[in-house]
Amino acid sequence: MLLYPLTQKAIDNPIGKVEEKSELYFIRQTIGNACGTIALVHALANNADKINFKDDGYMKKFIAETKSMTPEEKASYLEFNREMGVVHEDCAQEGQTQAPPRDQAVVRHFITLISRNNKLYELDGRKEGPVCHGEINKESFLESAAAMVKKFMARDPEEMDFSVMALAED
Repeated sequence: MLLYPLTQKAIDNPIGKVEEKSELYFIRQTIGNACGTIALVHALANNADKINFKDDGYMKKFIAETKSMTPEEKASYLEFNREMGVVHEDCAQEGQTQAPPRDQAVVRHFITLISRNNKLYELDGRKEGPVCHGEINKESFLESAAAMVKKFMARDPEEMDFSVMALAED
């Protein structure tokens, strides 16, 4: 997951184009300041085959229930899903940083980078669908993802507020 400054340059100069059709799990972001939750759902759902979810766990249930929905239907389901709302609010209040109000202007944004079928994808809930950034091999995902992060940084060279998190095995 990449957290980057959501500047006017970032909005006006997107990197790559949205794919028309995709087999990836993708959810649109319709809830303010929920990009971190959306990015985490993208990371977990697109790696569900590699994760040992609890059988009665919320994420396993959420992914299964929404798997066949359109990105917009998933967004609506998420928006009106009380259980996810509770989980989101609990997580948003943890840690040292105070969570901003839901309607506050956004200055940073989370996206997810994943490898699927030997391609690097960007999953950004603000967009209409996944963005394919080209061919990679399984062994080069980390290197390819780092190169993509550098492109985001090069687009806004005066900005310094970038962070990366990885979903990794225990």
